[in-house]
Amino acid sequence: MLRIPGMPLLPGTLFRDVGKHHYPKPQSLLNYQGLSMLNDRQQIAQVDSSGVVDISCPPVGAASVFPPRTGPRMPAWLAYDKKVLRFSAYFKQTLQEVYHAPYIVRKVKIYYFLEDGTLEISEPKVENSGIVQGCVVHRQRVPKAPPCDNEFMSMIDLNVDTTVQIFDRQYHITDCDQFTREFLNRRGVAVPDPVPEPEDPFMAARNRVIAKTKSSRDPKHAFAQFLKYDRQILRFQGYWDDRTEFGDVRKLELCYYLSDDTVEIKEAHIRNSGRDGPTVFLKRGRLPREFDGMLLPGQNTPVTLLNVLGTSMRNVRYCIDPLNVGHKEIYYYTERDLQIGAVINVYGRAVVITDLDPFTQQYYRERFGIEDFSPLPVPTREEDCIENNSEDQELPPYNGWGSYEDSVGNCISVEPKPPTKDFKKFIQLDRFVLRFGAKMLSTIKENCDRIFVISFYLSDDTMQILEIAVRNSGFLGGEFMKRTRLEIPGQERFSCKQPQYYMPWNFFIGATMSLKDFIFHIVSADEYTLLYMEHHPDQFPHANIENIMNKVRRALETRMDDFLGSCVPSCSDLESKQNVFVSYESFKGALIGIMGDTISDHEIISLCRHFSAEQVPPEACKRENVRAAAHLELKRALWNAREDLMEHFHHINPTNKPFLPESKVRSTIRGCRLPFSLELIDNILSILNRNECGDIEICDLMNFIDVSCGKGCDMPPVNLAFELCPKIPFLNKGRIVDFACFLRKLGLPIGSSDMVASKAKKVGDVEAGAPATFNPEEHHAQHDDQSDADQ
Repeated sequence: MLRIPGMPLLPGTLFRDVGKHHYPKPQSLLNYQGLSMLNDRQQIAQVDSSGVVDISCPPVGAASVFPPRTGPRMPAWLAYDKKVLRFSAYFKQTLQEVYHAPYIVRKVKIYYFLEDGTLEISEPKVENSGIVQGCVVHRQRVPKAPPCDNEFMSMIDLNVDTTVQIFDRQYHITDCDQFTREFLNRRGVAVPDPVPEPEDPFMAARNRVIAKTKSSRDPKHAFAQFLKYDRQILRFQGYWDDRTEFGDVRKLELCYYLSDDTVEIKEAHIRNSGRDGPTVFLKRGRLPREFDGMLLPGQNTPVTLLNVLGTSMRNVRYCIDPLNVGHKEIYYYTERDLQIGAVINVYGRAVVITDLDPFTQQYYRERFGIEDFSPLPVPTREEDCIENNSEDQELPPYNGWGSYEDSVGNCISVEPKPPTKDFKKFIQLDRFVLRFGAKMLSTIKENCDRIFVISFYLSDDTMQILEIAVRNSGFLGGEFMKRTRLEIPGQERFSCKQPQYYMPWNFFIGATMSLKDFIFHIVSADEYTLLYMEHHPDQFPHANIENIMNKVRRALETRMDDFLGSCVPSCSDLESKQNVFVSYESFKGALIGIMGDTISDHEIISLCRHFSAEQVPPEACKRENVRAAAHLELKRALWNAREDLMEHFHHINPTNKPFLPESKVRSTIRGCRLPFSLELIDNILSILNRNECGDIEICDLMNFIDVSCGKGCDMPPVNLAFELCPKIPFLNKGRIVDFACFLRKLGLPIGSSDMVASKAKKVGDVEAGAPATFNPEEHHAQHDDQSDADQ
């Protein structure tokens, strides 16, 4: 609306503005903290995140030489939120109550908040300063000093090595933090280096007084040292050379405790040294470096007490002497003083360190970088050394009472003690028995037909002889000799040396030995004995294939043609044949014909078994019998957790594979606590269906243990561990020899004479050879048939 100047605001005196098109209703009032007031604030300036704005000045649209920056623009309170410039400053204050100090220096922190241009000053608290400290100036916009008091302070007014006046107090800025320095540098403001702060004369004088009153006592060991090094001990080996009259070299063990820097020394008593009693050479405590003599009681105390009040014992008051007058400082040994070759003064005794344990070596390697830990020799006096070798000790001759070990025990100790046994050997070899078949060699014809079984017990090297009863022989059979140790004949009985006893390696097929004045010839051995000897070739040389092959190779180097002619008399090209078999008798006869008595029967049997052409038959285990035994155990234990077993299989086999490895199936059966013994689990896993990789079918296992799926056969009362699937030994091993494999192992060149031949034999056409194992039942049957024919 337009009006005529000088005319009242009456109708008819106003004219409408024809060019006006915008009719706003401006908001001139606002509600601030419950009060209505005039809204005269300027609009908030919009800036980018990297710019700086002064809140007190409105934005001016002046021309700039730089192009306008593109990007989002934010208000200042959002762009500079939680961004603060921090400066370190101080001001001097004069106090009348401060003694001998013209002023005090008060250190403060100046905080400038970029979001709204406010400023805050805070003074860190100083212990026992006597001044109220904390916030000096609350957060607010601080005006500048006159004559510019109509303006407020900005960040341009704050810089290092400048003095600013804030409310009639002069602050000298000495430093700023890293963020403040980088922020001002990016804005083009140069920030000087930090300047030192002046010393406070009042605090300096007070520190001098406190230093005088401070006790000179050694500080107590920190509790952190105990927590860090608890149970960590450095062990050193050393000696004390006390080779005076009636003295000796004393071997010591020094223990240094890192938790409290204490030392303990123990003495290592040598056997038969004549020293008994406790081994503590020095009880645990701190070890001083110098020792001038024993101190009187009360002479070495941690503190000195002073009586500052009263003359009698009733009205007294004690205090600790801070100066500790008259106290002599004592230096103690630490881990830095202990090393190989160091001489330690242990209250007047020189202890030399010679060696240390692996933990101590690692500690010194990591802590001090020491790498050389070569031990030092311990000195001894050769004239005082008494050789005490129990093996070469000469004992009185055996008197015939008891065993030789009993006589040795009576000579060593006054109190008779039973001979000690090798308990470790007994635990390892208990129930390990080697059995051999033997015949008696005698001038009496009837004794030559007697058959014996010699059992050798590996746990204590004893033997037992049993006789097998033969029909119409006149001998009942049974125990021929009780279990005992036997000496090798031909030794002097009443001698000072320990007699030689029969050992396991003295027994082999073909050996002849005298036992209790009876001569026995070993003719066979059971399958367990042969396998045990083959698995321990270092103990049994007659079952060592490498030694036997070396012996045969040396014997056949010059007579290879004769050996081949004895084994395979048919002449053809031997090298053109891949499979050449010979019988045990032919192979044995050829070796004995060449080597004679230099090779034993047991060595020949070991060769035939090693190069045997027979295949071991699979173990017979019926599926129905195993299933009946499994169902019997399930019913006996009332097991009905078939769903849990299925859930466990689904957990380990989320893809539902039809086959799983045997190890997982075995662990699942044992983990789900199926009431099966280890032997029964082995039997079950051996008969389940498998794929070409050897994995077990899960569906077959679940149907196998399902009691409701069909009725199995009745289970007889047998021992499931031994009689369900008996492990029958393969007794025919070694009857047929793979001669081609033997020749390849022998490695000798084959001659070109006509006697070199090959003879491919079938297993059924081979002549029956002598059995390599002893079978009493077969001998009984043959003897019975011969007796019937004679009658």
